Amino acid sequence: MPETGPVHAEQTLTHLRKIGAHNAESLRAAAGRLFAAVRADGLVFTAGAGHSLAGVMESFYRAGGLAAVRPLYHPDLLPLHGTVASTMTERRSGLAEEVLTAAGFRGGTDALVVFSNSGVNAYPVELATLARAAGSTVISITSPAASAEAPKRAGSTLAEQAEIVLDTLVPGGDASYPAAAPVTAPLSSLANAFLWNMLLVQLHDLATAAGIELPVWRSANTIGGDEANAANIKHYGERVPGLR
Repeated sequence: MPETGPVHAEQTLTHLRKIGAHNAESLRAAAGRLFAAVRADGLVFTAGAGHSLAGVMESFYRAGGLAAVRPLYHPDLLPLHGTVASTMTERRSGLAEEVLTAAGFRGGTDALVVFSNSGVNAYPVELATLARAAGSTVISITSPAASAEAPKRAGSTLAEQAEIVLDTLVPGGDASYPAAAPVTAPLSSLANAFLWNMLLVQLHDLATAAGIELPVWRSANTIGGDEANAANIKHYGERVPGLR
């Protein structure tokens, strides 16, 4: 049997490099908008459904991550609470408005980042539509190629409703192996985390250039980590209930 692991690993790394190059201009634009939100003491709301919630987890209370993040969540969107239910829930019209209202989304200075590989279900599309209507920057981390192959369940797509699109370049179906007829090794979670980290890097550089200390988390498992995080918890805790 041929040794395929290293080949697929290199293919995956090549895909990530391609994502970085393809989104260079959009990453700069997105980081600029997020930096403006943080400077205005706004929040960066992050959202996703199903396995795209992995991107939301990566954005929230993460060592090295941005502290000004308010994750959007509804338990029925998580496959661990019921696989079929989670699929049906993200297709349900009206949930986005419920979640945004419950989270105290203000629009304006707050920004929204939505993770969704296909970007065709009602939840991500309506999140983007409502946030744009409220005057917020909406950044999508999605695959227009996957959207093109998926059923249009919301009359539009996340990429069409977002102001800035970060393209994961993930094919429809998400799988990446074997290359000729993919059935396994999904790419979207890796692509989501990679693009989010690229945003963090650019945010750091923007803050450094402006002489501003970006609010980031330290690992709680390092000496002084809890003490370093206390100021962020004090500042954002009232607006981000998960921190309390």
